[in-house]
Amino acid sequence: MPPASDRLNVARRIGTISAIGGALAVATALLLLWSIRLHTLPRSMYVSEFGAEGEVTAELFEAALLLIVAGGAVTAIVVRDIRSTAPVLRAWRPMLSLLVACGFFLIASQVTCTAGCPLPVGTTFTWQDFVHTLCAVLAFAAACWGMLQLSFAQGHRGLARFSLVSALAVGLIAAAGGILSLARFGTDVGSWLELVATTIALCWLLVTALAVSALSGRGVAEPVRGPLVVARAWRR
Repeated sequence: MPPASDRLNVARRIGTISAIGGALAVATALLLLWSIRLHTLPRSMYVSEFGAEGEVTAELFEAALLLIVAGGAVTAIVVRDIRSTAPVLRAWRPMLSLLVACGFFLIASQVTCTAGCPLPVGTTFTWQDFVHTLCAVLAFAAACWGMLQLSFAQGHRGLARFSLVSALAVGLIAAAGGILSLARFGTDVGSWLELVATTIALCWLLVTALAVSALSGRGVAEPVRGPLVVARAWRR
């Protein structure tokens, strides 16, 4: 049987390779979504509309979501040992939040909205649209919760700050895009806002997978405090 140190090194290499694979999956998904958006110009299309029934981009949209699920699951495994230190956020690990987000994205990839992705008002809105919209919203919410958890966790200080900024940006930008959609006003702007929020979330997944894996690979854990604790220390 090889020494414990050799087994640990092998495990770290496997973890690093997996993290790189997950990051590549997320990066590919991001490229697919942007290529779809640029291909559909000048139409104003929200991200979910890429996979709507009858759209020529539906299969690419499904592939992008499945890649996000795969990359998100890998990232969840990479951060499995991280726990938030904030009272409310430490109820469960960030890993669970990311896995929940992946689960909802998986459902959303298979239950797409109907043609045009109608708003949740009026007679054109169906149960299929409801399921897709609900899963997409819950997936984003779970991902943002995971970002907030990592903002107050032991790990890399830069990643904690990046996670906080990402969570706030994704939440605010996605909310603004959603409000514009519901108000049926400025949908061209709203669709771009949603894509920007999606881009930030995917970049966060990519960076988190690589950063945590690199830190674990070095066998070094830099003590990190959440942004609130850092701010208090700065004031002192």
